[in-house]
Amino acid sequence: MVKSKAWDWNNLNHETRRELWLEPSIESYYLVNRWKTQKKKSFLDLGCGIGRHTIQFAKAGFKTTAVDLSVEALRQTKEWADEENLFINVKYADMLDLPFANNCFDCILCRNVISHTDTQGIMKIIDKIYDMLKADGECFLTLGSKNASTFNDPKNEYIDENTRARMDEGPERGIPHFYADMDIIPELFKNFEIIDLYQTQEFHKDENGNYISFWHYNLLIKKI
Repeated sequence: MVKSKAWDWNNLNHETRRELWLEPSIESYYLVNRWKTQKKKSFLDLGCGIGRHTIQFAKAGFKTTAVDLSVEALRQTKEWADEENLFINVKYADMLDLPFANNCFDCILCRNVISHTDTQGIMKIIDKIYDMLKADGECFLTLGSKNASTFNDPKNEYIDENTRARMDEGPERGIPHFYADMDIIPELFKNFEIIDLYQTQEFHKDENGNYISFWHYNLLIKKI
């Protein structure tokens, strides 16, 4: 199992500029409404980055915990929460060794986070998500897709049959990326009910104005 490596939040390039990470993702608005309707209260932002979803869920009234491996990300998240007069529980932790008891969260969000490991790491994290969720607890997560060009990019380092380390310049340099397909997803989540599963291709402009694409699987899962 590879060692986890934090994003370098001081090395954002055009593709990953800071303002992109201040606006909550589109699906998060649905999740806030869904989980409030379900009367869920305790929320974990697993891999919080600089706090976009932490702040969003705290403002919506959730008892919010934010976790990241980057000290700088946690500093910015805490600073933002203080500016908004929001109380959040901030934890520095590796997603491969999370310091939480079983059955302690109603809902978990980990968008573009748990793919930053190898196949063994993914299995360990998914098991921990199951343990941390309360009965009927839900988690929304994303996984990299093998449709992504970076999976077969020869400049990226081979880790295992599903994992490559990104070697391009930017905050993800040297960070492993696990890529999934529909052969492995059912096995990974066999202990959950898969409520929703879909694949997306996102497009962003690079510094030259050209569109580049990113492929992800998106899953909403429930502890059973």
